[in-house]
Amino acid sequence: MALWAKLNKLDSAYRKQVDDLYDGDNLPMDLRHYLASWIETQDWETASQDYDRAMVLFQVLMEELDIQHSRFVQEDDFLQQHNIRRHKHHFQRYQEHPCNLANVILWFMAKEKEILDNAELAEQVSQIQVHQNPMEIDSQRNVQRKVDILRNKVECMDHTVKCLEEQQDEFDFKFQTHAMEGQLSHTSMVKNTWTPDTSSTAEADKKMLQNLLNRLDFSRKNMLAGLGELLDVAKDVLDVLVNDELQGWQLRQQRACIGAPDDTSLEQLEKWFTAETTCLFQVRKFLKKLDELMGKMTYLNDPLIAQKPLLQTRVDDLLTSLIKSSFVVETQPSMPQGKGPLVLRTNVQFSVKTRILVKIPEMNHAMKVTVSMDKEAPQVKGYRRFNVLGTCSKALNMAESMNGGMVADFRHLTLKEQKSGGGGKGITDLSLSVTEEMHMIYFDTVFDLADFSVSLETWSLPVVIISNSSQQQSAWASVLWFNMLSENVKNQDGKQESYEACKISWAKFSKENVPDTIFTFWVWFDGILGMVKNHLENIWKDGSIMGFVSKGKEKSLLKKKQRGTFLLRFSESIKDGGITFSWVDYSPTGEPTVHSVQPFTKVDLNQIPFHEIIRNFQIQIPENVPESPLLYLYPNTPKDKAFEKYYTVKSGADSPYIKYIKTRLVFVSRENTLGPMSPASSDMANGEGFEPVSVPALDPLLCSWIDCNSTQIEENVDMEFNEIFIDPTLFLTT
Repeated sequence: MALWAKLNKLDSAYRKQVDDLYDGDNLPMDLRHYLASWIETQDWETASQDYDRAMVLFQVLMEELDIQHSRFVQEDDFLQQHNIRRHKHHFQRYQEHPCNLANVILWFMAKEKEILDNAELAEQVSQIQVHQNPMEIDSQRNVQRKVDILRNKVECMDHTVKCLEEQQDEFDFKFQTHAMEGQLSHTSMVKNTWTPDTSSTAEADKKMLQNLLNRLDFSRKNMLAGLGELLDVAKDVLDVLVNDELQGWQLRQQRACIGAPDDTSLEQLEKWFTAETTCLFQVRKFLKKLDELMGKMTYLNDPLIAQKPLLQTRVDDLLTSLIKSSFVVETQPSMPQGKGPLVLRTNVQFSVKTRILVKIPEMNHAMKVTVSMDKEAPQVKGYRRFNVLGTCSKALNMAESMNGGMVADFRHLTLKEQKSGGGGKGITDLSLSVTEEMHMIYFDTVFDLADFSVSLETWSLPVVIISNSSQQQSAWASVLWFNMLSENVKNQDGKQESYEACKISWAKFSKENVPDTIFTFWVWFDGILGMVKNHLENIWKDGSIMGFVSKGKEKSLLKKKQRGTFLLRFSESIKDGGITFSWVDYSPTGEPTVHSVQPFTKVDLNQIPFHEIIRNFQIQIPENVPESPLLYLYPNTPKDKAFEKYYTVKSGADSPYIKYIKTRLVFVSRENTLGPMSPASSDMANGEGFEPVSVPALDPLLCSWIDCNSTQIEENVDMEFNEIFIDPTLFLTT
């Protein structure tokens, strides 16, 4: 199949690339279409180097245009007749330089082949790649399409500038020839300018030179218009990269810092930022070439004089905005042994990594990054100030990056508190605690390349600085609160804002004790997070744990179910986190009764995995015969079906331990200690109703730990703490 026919069968995204390729007049698309067969069968590469061969092809092209014109005359197609006449007039300029025409057509053929190859490769990759989120794929394709359009326009402009230079050289040569022959007066060449001198040149020469100048003026205007369109495309790409893609990455990074399993890689963004930066620097080279051409020759009403400075300002503004946005904190500040990032301790080393998304090899080791603290610190009485100690200046380089990015990896920084000074004018007293203070770490560098220089600054997410490990839990609460609720990372007092969407205040979240307890909601919730992460990950991910449900709701759910139906929920009364289960039984008269056991803590779960507790839990009825009251996981899943995939201890003929009888701990409750549960009753049954018993069994299961990437809770919180809706799975990996 012919190349042009294949291009017309591509999907819309690649046909759009073809459309963008032919948006100028160098080779009109309709002419490419009408002469497709002839164009594709000619040896344009040889013609680009052979004048005689190029002249033959030029003459044949003119004949082909005459044939097309005659066809449209017969078809009475006035519009196409006009277009063919215009195209023929356009190509007449190559009569003296037919090799240039061959080069033009050769370039277009190469770009067509590139588009086709990319389309075929993409089709092959799509058949083997892992499926991504359709919205993410569409977004990436949209950005890549815009970047490809920008690259094509830059390549076309490069060709246009070269043609303009050749055209000006042709005019200059003929002008100088006539001047040397005395056909032009000296006054016509003053200051590299030219105006026709009717008194000193023949009418024919005057007309010829005037025509050449008119063509040159037309080409300059077209080239300037093309540069304006190119910068419009560059502005569009910049807006998408900075306002959509980069901001999206920053939001994903903010969520990842508090445990969300979001992708925070920067490789794709780096490719896009680097591509646009390269294109804009190429435009600056075009503008320098225009300065050079204008220095050799200018004339009255030269469009370069008026328009070139405006274009220079536009491209420099775009470059400045792009490069400033490209300087980011790739890895947020964190301590090696910390609970999570963004909580730092004085006199303890922490690491942080910055990166510039413009990857230019000649900039390797050329940009020094310096670290500082709290440039825009709030004027709050008692707000602490810190000095950054360690190696506070490093060069951006590729050696410290696993993927070859331009990074400055600060691995051994520490913070030391400054001696406090007296308050001054404008200082307010906000009475923030140490674990509520939010601090910023700033990074500065200078980008200096090809006479273009711009100062860059970026900053970390707000960090909390503590002085001892006992403050870790409260500090982490501040980090969670800020990053869940604040979109402005420079607002270091996020907790003082009025968050209308919040169902719980900051004070109730972390400062005030839960009613009838001696701990805050956060302390309780953090205990639940630790328990899920270390002991309950798999069954939490499966959705087996209902978790956040009140005792009253629990009773209403179970009393409608068959005997032995049970559910798993988190205890509301244990500070460090506890989990319990309740089940429904029926009296001889058919009245439902809900029973519950004393919650299991991390101490219990360190001894026996929770699924083994559920598997072997028994109650002792009056006849001293143990039986299991747990039959169906709510709403109606048989217990073994719900948990058997976690059982590693086999029984019967499948047991690998046929020679020995081993022991294990199981939990047995006496039936007379289990009472009906009311909505107001405590989590706990009587203490004596919960005891470990040693019975013959196989080896206990050792629970393994891996980072949790859980799905979110599907139902809203329904418990005594029902003011808040928080998904603990967001924080389990930290």
